[in-house]
Amino acid sequence: DGAAAPMESGSQPGTSPCSPPSELPAGKDDFQFILCEGCRQESRNLKLLTCLHTFCLDCLRENKPIGQCPVCRTAIPQASGIPDTDNVLFTNLQARLSTYRKISDSSGLSCSRCWREAAAVWCPECEEFLCTKCFEDHQWFFKKRSHEARRVEDLRAESAHRFLEDTKKSCNLFCSSPGHANQGHISSIYCKKCEKALCCSCALLDSQHAPFCDIHSETQRRQEELGTMSQELKQKRGSFEATFAVLQDEAKRLEQAQREMQELIRQRVEQLVRLIRQEEEELLGLVEAQQQQGQRDLARELQHVEGVLRRMEAGERLVEKMSLYATEQEVMDMQPFIRDSLKELQWLQPPVAGDRAQPGNFAECRTRLRAL
Repeated sequence: DGAAAPMESGSQPGTSPCSPPSELPAGKDDFQFILCEGCRQESRNLKLLTCLHTFCLDCLRENKPIGQCPVCRTAIPQASGIPDTDNVLFTNLQARLSTYRKISDSSGLSCSRCWREAAAVWCPECEEFLCTKCFEDHQWFFKKRSHEARRVEDLRAESAHRFLEDTKKSCNLFCSSPGHANQGHISSIYCKKCEKALCCSCALLDSQHAPFCDIHSETQRRQEELGTMSQELKQKRGSFEATFAVLQDEAKRLEQAQREMQELIRQRVEQLVRLIRQEEEELLGLVEAQQQQGQRDLARELQHVEGVLRRMEAGERLVEKMSLYATEQEVMDMQPFIRDSLKELQWLQPPVAGDRAQPGNFAECRTRLRAL
Protein backbone atom coordinates (compact mmCIF):
# COMPACT_ATOMS: atom_id res chain seq x y z
CA ASP A 1 0.00 0.00 0.00
CA GLY A 2 2.04 2.96 -1.24
CA ALA A 3 -0.32 5.51 0.27
CA ALA A 4 0.08 4.05 3.74
CA ALA A 5 3.86 3.53 3.68
CA PRO A 6 4.81 7.10 4.66
CA MET A 7 2.82 6.71 7.89
CA GLU A 8 5.52 4.37 9.26
CA SER A 9 7.52 7.37 10.45
CA GLY A 10 4.51 8.86 12.30
CA SER A 11 2.18 11.65 11.22
CA GLN A 12 2.84 15.20 12.28
CA PRO A 13 0.19 16.69 14.59
CA GLY A 14 -1.94 19.59 13.51
CA THR A 15 -1.90 18.81 9.79
CA SER A 16 -4.92 18.03 7.70
CA PRO A 17 -5.47 16.87 4.12
CA CYS A 18 -8.41 19.26 3.88
CA SER A 19 -7.99 22.86 2.77
CA PRO A 20 -10.10 25.27 4.88
CA PRO A 21 -12.31 27.83 3.11
CA SER A 22 -11.58 31.53 3.20
CA GLU A 23 -14.22 32.17 5.85
CA LEU A 24 -16.53 30.28 8.19
CA PRO A 25 -19.99 29.42 6.82
CA ALA A 26 -23.12 31.00 8.25
CA GLY A 27 -24.24 29.57 11.57
CA LYS A 28 -20.72 28.92 12.88
CA ASP A 29 -20.58 31.91 15.20
CA ASP A 30 -19.18 29.74 18.00
CA PHE A 31 -15.86 29.55 16.17
CA GLN A 32 -15.49 33.15 15.03
CA PHE A 33 -12.59 33.44 17.48
CA ILE A 34 -10.30 31.48 15.12
CA LEU A 35 -10.58 34.12 12.38
CA CYS A 36 -8.12 36.94 11.79
CA GLU A 37 -9.21 39.87 13.97
CA GLY A 38 -8.57 42.24 11.07
CA CYS A 39 -10.16 40.82 7.92
CA ARG A 40 -12.30 38.20 9.78
CA GLN A 41 -11.13 35.51 7.37
CA GLU A 42 -9.54 32.10 7.89
CA SER A 43 -5.83 31.95 7.14
CA ARG A 44 -3.04 29.39 7.38
CA ASN A 45 -0.64 32.18 8.46
CA LEU A 46 -1.99 33.50 11.75
CA LYS A 47 0.41 35.39 14.03
CA LEU A 48 0.03 35.95 17.78
CA LEU A 49 0.97 39.45 18.96
CA THR A 50 2.41 40.20 22.40
CA CYS A 51 -0.97 41.72 23.33
CA LEU A 52 -2.51 38.26 22.54
CA HIS A 53 -4.52 39.46 19.53
CA THR A 54 -4.32 37.39 16.34
CA PHE A 55 -3.85 38.66 12.77
CA CYS A 56 -3.02 37.12 9.42
CA LEU A 57 0.09 38.05 7.45
CA ASP A 58 -1.85 40.17 4.93
CA CYS A 59 -3.37 42.36 7.65
CA LEU A 60 -0.02 42.69 9.41
CA ARG A 61 1.71 43.77 6.19
CA GLU A 62 -0.95 46.45 5.62
CA ASN A 63 -0.54 47.55 9.25
CA LYS A 64 3.30 47.72 9.12
CA PRO A 65 3.58 51.57 8.77
CA ILE A 66 1.55 51.99 11.96
CA GLY A 67 3.63 49.54 14.00
CA GLN A 68 0.83 48.97 16.53
CA CYS A 69 -1.87 46.40 17.15
CA PRO A 70 -4.99 47.63 15.29
CA VAL A 71 -7.21 46.56 18.21
CA CYS A 72 -5.47 47.81 21.39
CA ARG A 73 -2.63 49.95 19.91
CA THR A 74 0.12 47.96 21.65
CA ALA A 75 3.47 48.41 19.89
CA ILE A 76 4.69 45.54 17.69
CA PRO A 77 8.37 45.04 18.69
CA GLN A 78 9.49 43.48 15.41
CA ALA A 79 10.80 46.03 12.88
CA SER A 80 9.19 44.05 10.06
CA GLY A 81 5.79 44.41 11.71
CA ILE A 82 5.41 40.60 11.62
CA PRO A 83 5.48 38.80 15.02
CA ASP A 84 7.59 35.66 15.37
CA THR A 85 4.98 33.54 17.17
CA ASP A 86 2.45 31.52 15.17
CA ASN A 87 -1.01 30.95 16.63
CA VAL A 88 -0.80 27.20 16.10
CA LEU A 89 -3.98 26.64 18.14
CA PHE A 90 -6.20 28.67 15.81
CA THR A 91 -4.47 27.39 12.66
CA ASN A 92 -4.91 23.76 13.70
CA LEU A 93 -8.51 24.37 14.75
CA GLN A 94 -9.21 25.74 11.26
CA ALA A 95 -7.84 22.54 9.71
CA ARG A 96 -9.85 20.32 12.05
CA LEU A 97 -13.04 22.32 11.44
CA SER A 98 -12.44 21.95 7.71
CA THR A 99 -12.40 18.18 8.19
CA TYR A 100 -15.61 18.39 10.21
CA ARG A 101 -17.31 20.43 7.47
CA LYS A 102 -16.39 17.75 4.93
CA ILE A 103 -17.89 15.11 7.20
CA SER A 104 -21.08 17.15 7.66
CA ASP A 105 -21.50 17.66 3.91
CA SER A 106 -24.54 15.69 2.80
CA SER A 107 -23.07 15.12 -0.66
CA GLY A 108 -20.84 12.33 0.68
CA LEU A 109 -17.12 11.69 0.77
CA SER A 110 -14.77 9.67 -1.40
CA CYS A 111 -12.11 7.35 -0.04
CA SER A 112 -8.78 9.16 0.34
CA ARG A 113 -6.86 6.15 -1.03
CA CYS A 114 -8.77 4.53 -3.85
CA TRP A 115 -10.87 7.64 -4.72
CA ARG A 116 -13.58 5.35 -6.12
CA GLU A 117 -15.74 4.18 -3.25
CA ALA A 118 -17.65 6.27 -0.73
CA ALA A 119 -15.88 6.85 2.56
CA ALA A 120 -17.24 4.78 5.43
CA VAL A 121 -14.80 5.61 8.24
CA TRP A 122 -12.33 8.30 9.21
CA CYS A 123 -8.98 7.57 10.86
CA PRO A 124 -8.00 10.48 13.15
CA GLU A 125 -4.40 9.20 13.37
CA CYS A 126 -3.83 9.12 9.61
CA GLU A 127 -6.39 11.91 8.99
CA GLU A 128 -7.86 9.97 6.07
CA PHE A 129 -11.32 8.95 4.89
CA LEU A 130 -11.49 5.24 3.97
CA CYS A 131 -13.96 2.98 2.26
CA THR A 132 -14.70 -0.48 3.70
CA LYS A 133 -12.07 -2.28 1.57
CA CYS A 134 -9.31 0.27 2.21
CA PHE A 135 -10.19 0.25 5.89
CA GLU A 136 -9.54 -3.49 6.04
CA ASP A 137 -6.13 -2.94 4.39
CA HIS A 138 -5.50 -0.07 6.79
CA GLN A 139 -6.23 -2.25 9.82
CA TRP A 140 -3.90 -4.98 8.58
CA PHE A 141 -1.08 -2.54 7.81
CA PHE A 142 -1.34 -0.87 11.21
CA LYS A 143 -2.18 -4.03 13.15
CA LYS A 144 0.54 -3.27 15.70
CA ARG A 145 -0.77 0.25 16.29
CA SER A 146 -3.94 1.45 17.93
CA HIS A 147 -5.60 3.48 15.19
CA GLU A 148 -9.21 3.84 16.30
CA ALA A 149 -11.09 4.73 13.14
CA ARG A 150 -14.68 5.99 13.45
CA ARG A 151 -17.69 5.69 11.17
CA VAL A 152 -18.43 8.77 9.09
CA GLU A 153 -22.14 8.54 9.94
CA ASP A 154 -21.37 8.63 13.66
CA LEU A 155 -19.12 11.68 13.23
CA ARG A 156 -21.74 13.43 11.11
CA ALA A 157 -24.19 13.17 14.00
CA GLU A 158 -21.75 14.86 16.40
CA SER A 159 -21.43 18.59 17.03
CA ALA A 160 -18.35 20.54 16.00
CA HIS A 161 -17.43 21.03 19.67
CA ARG A 162 -17.48 17.30 20.33
CA PHE A 163 -15.47 16.60 17.18
CA LEU A 164 -12.74 19.08 18.20
CA GLU A 165 -12.59 17.69 21.72
CA ASP A 166 -12.17 14.13 20.42
CA THR A 167 -9.55 15.01 17.82
CA LYS A 168 -7.35 16.90 20.24
CA LYS A 169 -6.98 13.74 22.34
CA SER A 170 -5.48 11.81 19.43
CA CYS A 171 -2.48 14.10 18.95
CA ASN A 172 0.97 13.10 20.22
CA LEU A 173 3.96 15.12 21.33
CA PHE A 174 7.22 14.46 19.53
CA CYS A 175 10.75 14.44 20.91
CA SER A 176 12.45 17.85 20.72
CA SER A 177 15.94 16.42 20.11
CA PRO A 178 17.43 17.29 16.68
CA GLY A 179 16.45 14.68 14.13
CA HIS A 180 13.96 12.88 16.33
CA ALA A 181 10.96 15.12 15.63
CA ASN A 182 11.02 14.31 11.91
CA GLN A 183 11.40 10.59 12.67
CA GLY A 184 8.22 10.46 14.72
CA HIS A 185 9.76 9.65 18.12
CA ILE A 186 6.85 9.93 20.52
CA SER A 187 7.59 11.78 23.75
CA SER A 188 6.16 10.97 27.17
CA ILE A 189 8.88 12.59 29.33
CA TYR A 190 9.53 16.23 30.15
CA CYS A 191 12.96 17.49 31.23
CA LYS A 192 12.54 20.29 33.78
CA LYS A 193 16.16 21.37 33.33
CA CYS A 194 16.06 22.10 29.60
CA GLU A 195 12.25 22.55 29.51
CA LYS A 196 11.77 20.21 26.55
CA ALA A 197 9.83 17.08 25.67
CA LEU A 198 11.99 13.94 25.25
CA CYS A 199 11.56 10.40 24.08
CA CYS A 200 12.62 7.49 26.32
CA SER A 201 15.90 6.99 24.43
CA CYS A 202 17.07 10.56 24.95
CA ALA A 203 16.06 10.51 28.60
CA LEU A 204 17.98 7.30 29.28
CA LEU A 205 21.09 7.87 27.16
CA ASP A 206 21.77 11.55 27.86
CA SER A 207 22.82 12.11 31.47
CA GLN A 208 22.48 15.89 31.14
CA HIS A 209 18.69 15.64 31.24
CA ALA A 210 17.22 15.74 34.76
CA PRO A 211 14.97 15.93 36.68
CA PHE A 212 12.10 14.35 34.73
CA CYS A 213 8.34 14.34 34.98
CA ASP A 214 5.47 12.96 32.93
CA ILE A 215 4.72 15.11 29.87
CA HIS A 216 1.00 15.00 30.59
CA SER A 217 1.60 16.31 34.10
CA GLU A 218 3.65 19.19 32.67
CA THR A 219 0.99 20.15 30.11
CA GLN A 220 -1.64 19.99 32.84
CA ARG A 221 0.53 22.20 35.08
CA ARG A 222 0.92 24.74 32.27
CA GLN A 223 -2.81 24.80 31.62
CA GLU A 224 -3.46 25.32 35.34
CA GLU A 225 -0.85 28.10 35.47
CA LEU A 226 -2.56 29.91 32.60
CA GLY A 227 -5.95 29.40 34.24
CA THR A 228 -4.72 30.85 37.53
CA MET A 229 -3.22 33.87 35.78
CA SER A 230 -6.43 34.37 33.85
CA GLN A 231 -8.48 34.35 37.07
CA GLU A 232 -6.14 36.91 38.64
CA LEU A 233 -6.47 39.13 35.58
CA LYS A 234 -10.26 38.91 35.79
CA GLN A 235 -10.09 40.31 39.31
CA LYS A 236 -7.69 43.04 38.22
CA ARG A 237 -9.81 43.87 35.20
CA GLY A 238 -12.46 45.38 37.47
CA SER A 239 -10.15 48.20 38.54
CA PHE A 240 -9.34 49.04 34.92
CA GLU A 241 -13.03 49.02 34.01
CA ALA A 242 -13.76 51.37 36.92
CA THR A 243 -10.98 53.71 35.80
CA PHE A 244 -12.25 53.59 32.23
CA ALA A 245 -15.74 54.59 33.42
CA VAL A 246 -14.28 57.47 35.47
CA LEU A 247 -12.34 58.71 32.44
CA GLN A 248 -15.48 58.60 30.31
CA ASP A 249 -17.39 60.61 32.92
CA GLU A 250 -14.59 63.15 33.09
CA ALA A 251 -14.66 63.49 29.31
CA LYS A 252 -18.40 64.18 29.45
CA ARG A 253 -17.98 66.72 32.23
CA LEU A 254 -15.23 68.43 30.29
CA GLU A 255 -17.45 68.66 27.23
CA GLN A 256 -20.32 70.03 29.31
CA ALA A 257 -18.07 72.58 31.01
CA GLN A 258 -16.83 73.69 27.62
CA ARG A 259 -20.35 74.23 26.31
CA GLU A 260 -21.40 76.18 29.41
CA MET A 261 -18.33 78.37 29.34
CA GLN A 262 -18.70 79.14 25.64
CA GLU A 263 -22.33 80.10 26.18
CA LEU A 264 -21.39 82.42 29.04
CA ILE A 265 -18.67 84.05 26.92
CA ARG A 266 -21.06 84.60 24.02
CA GLN A 267 -23.72 86.18 26.27
CA ARG A 268 -21.22 88.63 27.76
CA VAL A 269 -19.54 89.50 24.49
CA GLU A 270 -22.85 90.13 22.69
CA GLN A 271 -23.43 93.10 25.08
CA LEU A 272 -20.22 94.74 23.92
CA VAL A 273 -20.24 93.65 20.29
CA ARG A 274 -17.93 96.19 18.70
CA LEU A 275 -15.98 97.36 21.70
CA ILE A 276 -14.79 93.94 22.86
CA ARG A 277 -14.77 91.83 19.65
CA GLN A 278 -11.08 91.20 19.96
CA GLU A 279 -11.50 90.13 23.58
CA GLU A 280 -14.21 87.68 22.54
CA GLU A 281 -11.94 85.98 20.04
CA GLU A 282 -9.13 85.72 22.57
CA LEU A 283 -11.40 84.19 25.21
CA LEU A 284 -12.89 81.63 22.81
CA GLY A 285 -9.45 80.71 21.65
CA LEU A 286 -8.27 80.22 25.23
CA VAL A 287 -11.23 78.00 26.07
CA GLU A 288 -10.68 75.97 22.91
CA ALA A 289 -7.01 75.49 23.72
CA GLN A 290 -7.75 74.31 27.25
CA GLN A 291 -10.51 72.03 26.04
CA GLN A 292 -8.32 70.48 23.37
CA GLN A 293 -5.50 69.92 25.84
CA GLY A 294 -7.90 68.29 28.28
CA GLN A 295 -9.32 66.12 25.53
CA ARG A 296 -5.87 65.08 24.38
CA ASP A 297 -4.85 64.14 27.92
CA LEU A 298 -8.02 62.17 28.51
CA ALA A 299 -7.86 60.58 25.07
CA ARG A 300 -4.37 59.27 25.78
CA GLU A 301 -5.45 57.78 29.08
CA LEU A 302 -8.63 56.36 27.57
CA GLN A 303 -6.67 54.74 24.75
CA HIS A 304 -4.18 53.27 27.19
CA VAL A 305 -6.81 51.83 29.54
CA GLU A 306 -8.95 50.62 26.62
CA GLY A 307 -5.91 48.91 25.10
CA VAL A 308 -5.11 47.15 28.38
CA LEU A 309 -8.75 46.01 28.70
CA ARG A 310 -8.67 44.60 25.18
CA ARG A 311 -5.41 42.83 25.89
CA MET A 312 -6.90 41.31 29.03
CA GLU A 313 -10.01 40.26 27.09
CA ALA A 314 -7.85 38.66 24.40
CA GLY A 315 -5.81 36.89 27.08
CA GLU A 316 -8.90 35.52 28.83
CA ARG A 317 -10.40 34.39 25.53
CA LEU A 318 -7.19 32.72 24.37
CA VAL A 319 -6.65 30.89 27.69
CA GLU A 320 -10.28 29.73 27.58
CA LYS A 321 -9.91 28.38 24.06
CA MET A 322 -6.57 26.78 24.94
CA SER A 323 -8.28 24.96 27.77
CA LEU A 324 -11.12 23.78 25.51
CA TYR A 325 -9.34 22.90 22.30
CA ALA A 326 -5.54 22.99 22.60
CA THR A 327 -3.53 19.81 22.09
CA GLU A 328 -0.60 19.09 24.30
CA GLN A 329 1.79 20.09 21.50
CA GLU A 330 -0.01 23.42 21.17
CA VAL A 331 0.18 23.98 24.93
CA MET A 332 3.92 23.23 24.91
CA ASP A 333 4.50 25.58 21.95
CA MET A 334 2.37 28.52 23.03
CA GLN A 335 2.20 28.48 26.85
CA PRO A 336 5.55 30.24 27.57
CA PHE A 337 4.73 33.06 25.15
CA ILE A 338 1.21 33.51 26.52
CA ARG A 339 2.47 33.30 30.11
CA ASP A 340 4.98 36.12 29.51
CA SER A 341 2.29 38.31 27.98
CA LEU A 342 -0.06 37.65 30.88
CA LYS A 343 2.71 38.45 33.38
CA GLU A 344 3.27 41.77 31.63
CA LEU A 345 -0.44 42.53 32.04
CA GLN A 346 -0.28 41.60 35.74
CA TRP A 347 2.39 44.22 36.31
CA LEU A 348 0.24 47.03 34.93
CA GLN A 349 -1.67 49.30 37.30
CA PRO A 350 -4.62 51.54 36.40
CA PRO A 351 -3.93 55.30 36.59
CA VAL A 352 -5.06 56.97 39.80
CA ALA A 353 -8.08 59.17 39.14
CA GLY A 354 -7.15 61.68 41.89
CA ASP A 355 -3.88 62.57 40.17
CA ARG A 356 -5.62 64.27 37.25
CA ALA A 357 -6.70 67.89 37.20
CA GLN A 358 -10.45 68.38 37.31
CA PRO A 359 -12.04 69.40 33.99
CA GLY A 360 -13.77 72.70 33.44
CA ASN A 361 -11.32 74.90 35.35
CA PHE A 362 -11.53 78.11 33.36
CA ALA A 363 -10.20 80.44 36.09
CA GLU A 364 -8.26 82.69 33.71
CA CYS A 365 -11.33 83.21 31.52
CA ARG A 366 -13.50 84.11 34.51
CA THR A 367 -10.92 86.62 35.78
CA ARG A 368 -10.78 88.40 32.45
CA LEU A 369 -14.59 88.49 32.25
CA ARG A 370 -14.82 90.14 35.67
CA ALA A 371 -12.30 92.74 34.50
CA LEU A 372 -14.51 93.52 31.51
